[in-house]
Amino acid sequence: MELTRIITVEGRGIPVRGDDIDTDRIIPARYLKEITFSRMGEYPFYDERFTPEGETKDHPFNDPRCQGASLLVANANFGCGSSREHAPQALMRWGIKAVIAESLAEIFAGNCTMIGVPAVTLSAPDIRRLQDLLGTRPETPMCLNLQARILTLGEVQFEIQIPESRRQALMEGTWDSTALLLSNLPMARKTAGALPYQNGFIS
Repeated sequence: MELTRIITVEGRGIPVRGDDIDTDRIIPARYLKEITFSRMGEYPFYDERFTPEGETKDHPFNDPRCQGASLLVANANFGCGSSREHAPQALMRWGIKAVIAESLAEIFAGNCTMIGVPAVTLSAPDIRRLQDLLGTRPETPMCLNLQARILTLGEVQFEIQIPESRRQALMEGTWDSTALLLSNLPMARKTAGALPYQNGFIS
């Protein structure tokens, strides 16, 4: 099985403003009972997007101009709170392919990496400038380049930050542990066959 290497992420941006947006806000706890992640794309920011009666609220994820956007731009401490992996799963299944923030909760950023969603940071002034630009020009194409460590919005460039271990995992494809295991299946079978409890404890 071939590994999926993520070098660039292209698309349009969606600004979600506010510090300390936690995983409870990203996906309310009542939706954690889903047996699989297949419907998670219906629930991001659900309580901030809809009233109890199901009426639409003012939220970027409801903005027609932002439909189809794939790069989320957030502020400080995005993804804090519980360690639920449902939060990045919900964002990814809504259509988010990368998260750019002033700062990220460590577990959230790690969970993003494990599903192939780059989670990177910019300085606070750069985030504010990027969000302001997206507010007036949401149709402008963006490109996140992990190799060059550059984010572009039209002709404007920003220098991103990301831990080197995560950057390499995304670019080399080793973020996908299942694909990594399958790509080394002969070696895995050989190792498993040498384990005593796999061969009846026959040396």
